[in-house]
Amino acid sequence: MTAAPGLIPRLAMGWRAPARTVRSLRGMRDPALLALLLGTLAMYFVAQWPVHVRAAEVDPSIPQGARLGGALMATMFLMPLLVYLLAALSGVVARAFGWTGTGADARLALIWTLAMITPLMLLAGMTQGLVGPGPAADLTQGIAGVAFVVLWFINLRALDDRPRDPRGAP
Repeated sequence: MTAAPGLIPRLAMGWRAPARTVRSLRGMRDPALLALLLGTLAMYFVAQWPVHVRAAEVDPSIPQGARLGGALMATMFLMPLLVYLLAALSGVVARAFGWTGTGADARLALIWTLAMITPLMLLAGMTQGLVGPGPAADLTQGIAGVAFVVLWFINLRALDDRPRDPRGAP
């Protein structure tokens, strides 16, 4: 029996075979899923750091510590609530379109997608912090946004239990 790959290899696998990877995570317990979410959001906070440092230098009326404290509060305390709410709403909407997944599947799809795009979020934050607002920051944020939407859709679809046509049609 071989050991399951760790988080980083699974994230890399998720970019090559997202549907297979998210299906392999099905059944992940809620405490582990919450830990994954909190770790992901901690990385999102790190991704915001260069942006807030730059903003504090451009406009010193709000000190860097206050900016980072507000970002920490929003990222680590408010975002988990919003993620769980969005997962519940997405599950309800997806079920209205015939999706057969559970609430746990909806949470897994969203949280795993957020984890998968962490490198893009780090790149977007670094770009905006180093270069500032402009086309480069817009491009990196746009790529992260498109990747999020596409991967979330793929992950939700992968957790749908309806039988599929072997030729790929739904």
